[in-house]
Amino acid sequence: MSELPERSDDEELQPPPGAQRPKAPVRKEAARRRFIRTAALACGVVGVSLAGWIPVASAQKTRLRPPGALEEHDFLSSCIKCGQCVQVCPVAAIKLGDLDEGFGIGVPYIDARNQACDFSCDAVQCILACPTGALTYKKPEFAQKRAGMKLSRDPVLKAKAKDAEPTLNLKERIGVARLAHPEACLAVQGKGFKGQARGANFKGTMRYMEVDRWKPVPVRDHPYERAVCDLCVSECPIQDAIKLEEFTGADGSKRHRPVVLEQCVGCGVCEMICPVEPAAIVVDERQEWKA
Repeated sequence: MSELPERSDDEELQPPPGAQRPKAPVRKEAARRRFIRTAALACGVVGVSLAGWIPVASAQKTRLRPPGALEEHDFLSSCIKCGQCVQVCPVAAIKLGDLDEGFGIGVPYIDARNQACDFSCDAVQCILACPTGALTYKKPEFAQKRAGMKLSRDPVLKAKAKDAEPTLNLKERIGVARLAHPEACLAVQGKGFKGQARGANFKGTMRYMEVDRWKPVPVRDHPYERAVCDLCVSECPIQDAIKLEEFTGADGSKRHRPVVLEQCVGCGVCEMICPVEPAAIVVDERQEWKA
């Protein structure tokens, strides 16, 4: 038995021959139903459009990429989102972009405040693991390059200072640290620090040479006691990348401020370990070095 064809509201309201036309309230109800359907359809179209636009718009924000990353456009084009770099990172610093990342969905990035790259792998394993060259020790000649990203010399890893080859195979910085909130910096205030740098609930890990040469340990399990807060300097994994500079405060007392040096590679350890909230020192991703 065949089904009757579906009829529109107007067809349903057509009276049979000889019958009276529907009264005005009935016609108004049909018009109202058509309006609701049209409005719902329009909202659906707008919603779908926004669902595609919002992630792309939010993806315009820059991310701190893993060491050796190509320039952003080349990086997004080259990365196949395989996650190999994530798997080999000993401190789980590398994450994959979520659904709100637009074109960056599944692309690796580092959130330094939550978990920085402390180079505890010694060999920048994320670069070794990358199968496409999206992360590379040396950019090919045809790849985009920016002045100020290239390091003046190979960085020396503090953990390898006594090794025959103490340098880190990294030619370009991934960012540059900056004292963003000097008024919040404990050293600038002339204060020390005692206790857990980020509190008992912080999940970040880091290599402490005096504890274990190879195995990173939770930051919360390594309390500090400093007469003058210098965590950003003492925990920086790169030699000569940051120092404390003495100055005289308005009250005549001796104070200190962190000064970022040219050897900074932008790893983000200083931002992660800073005990104030928000961090007094931050890493600006993909920024050139400026004296």
